[in-house]
Amino acid sequence: MTADQRVPGRPLLNRRLAEFGTTIFAEMSALAVRTGAINLGQGFPDTDGPEEVREAAVRALRDGRGNQYPPGPGIPELRSAIAEHQRRWYGQLGLAPDPDTEVLVTAGATEAIAATLLALVEPGDEVIALEPYYDSYAASIAMAGGTRVPVTLRPDTGSSSQAGGAEGEGTFRLDLDELRDAVTDRTRLILLNIPHNPTGTVLSREELAAVAELCVERDLLAVTDEVYEHLVFEGEHIPIASFPGMKERTVTISSAGKTFSFTGWKVGWVTATPELVGAVRSAKQYLTYVSAGPFQYAVAEALALPDSYYTKLREDLRAQRDLLARGLSEAGFGVFRAPGTYFVTTDIRPLGETSGIDFCLALPERCGVVAVPTQVFYDHQAAGAPFVRFAFCKQQNVLADAVSRLKGAAG
Repeated sequence: MTADQRVPGRPLLNRRLAEFGTTIFAEMSALAVRTGAINLGQGFPDTDGPEEVREAAVRALRDGRGNQYPPGPGIPELRSAIAEHQRRWYGQLGLAPDPDTEVLVTAGATEAIAATLLALVEPGDEVIALEPYYDSYAASIAMAGGTRVPVTLRPDTGSSSQAGGAEGEGTFRLDLDELRDAVTDRTRLILLNIPHNPTGTVLSREELAAVAELCVERDLLAVTDEVYEHLVFEGEHIPIASFPGMKERTVTISSAGKTFSFTGWKVGWVTATPELVGAVRSAKQYLTYVSAGPFQYAVAEALALPDSYYTKLREDLRAQRDLLARGLSEAGFGVFRAPGTYFVTTDIRPLGETSGIDFCLALPERCGVVAVPTQVFYDHQAAGAPFVRFAFCKQQNVLADAVSRLKGAAG
């Protein structure tokens, strides 16, 4: 058989995924390795989470728990822990899922998003996503055959500052009128990320109420990625499922990776009504079926950690955010306030730059730091061209070194 016979006469990758290549995170992390640069691009901590949680995973491995296929919906201990977590933090808002029928364990939030969209979106359905958006959203919508409809989060007028305080000035905001105008008769659901990666935006109670009213009025589903739920530095995290009329139309997604600093374990979950969980499970079972058996036992124990753990996590990351934001401002970047998440968004125009992609590709050679161009998370690429994201989920000495390098390059 000749090579020509072996290779089809059309592209191998199906057209739904033709626009997607290697993720920007893989590209920039590879660049960091190749150049020896400090990686402030990909959002993973550079230290492990609590020792007792890691030991719980070791204990499960040694005891033979989870080394074979765990139950498809997740081990009962973890499903109960997830349900209790929701009651503990949001029970006063009316959220208390049944662990047997309203909780599904997934291979991280990424699989939860993919399975949810594959389950709920028909070919041709429109899915509204707030841009800039996490790149897996676009790919998952495409795999489901949906049509992506971006609604752009826009910076407040004059909202970035070279000389602002440690937190920067202003943030990215949702235009509710633009969101309403984006809804058509073909809209199936609104995909939210609260707090929002990459901008750090935390939607207010009033904004969430308006989104909820729109979903009820237009009979839309909501899918909410809440992996940064415990990393809110300003304002409060309010699940949209708690608003009137939303419980029966919301799929809430979260994970252990960001909360417990074990991103490699890939343990996530879905909470929703039995009907919605059943639909998502129908798709999920043909993706991974099950995963992370021993780690599920460890995450079950992690979710029961005392309030002091969550408080310290938040305060430590707040300090890291402030250190990086202050340094970026002093280096000449425009810095946006980051009310939540792992990330600070900057404006490179005060540095005389206009292309975040070109800037980020050159930065490792210029000063030994890797960042991510926010433009790749936009359909409206011009809107994101001057913005660059830096991750602050790193040790303070690493952040201080990065800031020193950035200041040196700017000087």
